[in-house]
Amino acid sequence: MPCRSQARRAGAEGAPSVRPVTYSFLLTRQWLGILGLAALFAAACVGLGNWQLDRRNQAVAEIQRVQQNYEKEPIPFESARRYFEVAEPGAKWTPVSVRGHYLASDQRIVRNRPNNAAPGYEVLVPFRLASGETIVINRGWLPIGNLRPGYPDAVPAPPEGTIDAVVRLKPAEPGLGRAAPEGQLASIELVAYARQLAYPLMTGSYGLMASESPGQDDTPLQLTPPSVQEGSNLSYALQWITFGVLAFVGFGYTARQHARIRREELEQDAPVTANGPPPPSRTRRRAGSDDEEDARLDALGL
Repeated sequence: MPCRSQARRAGAEGAPSVRPVTYSFLLTRQWLGILGLAALFAAACVGLGNWQLDRRNQAVAEIQRVQQNYEKEPIPFESARRYFEVAEPGAKWTPVSVRGHYLASDQRIVRNRPNNAAPGYEVLVPFRLASGETIVINRGWLPIGNLRPGYPDAVPAPPEGTIDAVVRLKPAEPGLGRAAPEGQLASIELVAYARQLAYPLMTGSYGLMASESPGQDDTPLQLTPPSVQEGSNLSYALQWITFGVLAFVGFGYTARQHARIRREELEQDAPVTANGPPPPSRTRRRAGSDDEEDARLDALGL
């Protein structure tokens, strides 16, 4: 009587073997191409994620400048002169006290300037300082007009005489490469503004109006203070990086499924084991014996 170990060995020898999962197909041209596409997609996602991180870093730096400079005590123009000549990012929003008078005849309005999401214009006026130098002051914002397309309904004139003002530093803007109607500017590009004037202009930075004395009732609206909200750039960056990782996760899952399906197909096409039906050769021999017996019976007339 065979022992149990011998029986288990005999059963194991008779059972069909399970083929291992192989991934040699990954070296084919098709799968290498799919992997290359996944890598390109992941690289694009990482690039977009880094772009969003850069934007987030810029937003954080701007928030820090606002928090550090916006509510500072005003510094005299003599201490800020170099910032009006050449812009310094770290000095942005710093209050500066100035004294002089407006050159109202050279006033300009800047097109397409939203304020609280409302379209409108900003008003720029050259300001001649007591020292003889000239800076530009942004006096505020005007809504779009209803009387004449492309112009505000009215532009308040600046006050006359000697003015004491507090302005906040802002760097000049780059040019937009497009023209503007007479008396208007496409952006606060101070170099282009200076070319329209008959006197030198300090073109590094301009002053955003905070207060002026003596004031007047009819003035442009003050611009909304800068936002100190960071925004969603960090969240977007993490989403793009996650998409890049998922590209390789998806590739690995697809390869695993493909390998499993190939193994199942090979197992179905494998030859039948000894425990299965009789081999085809034996079946053919039995079929041949039956035919011979029928032939002998026919010869005997049976």
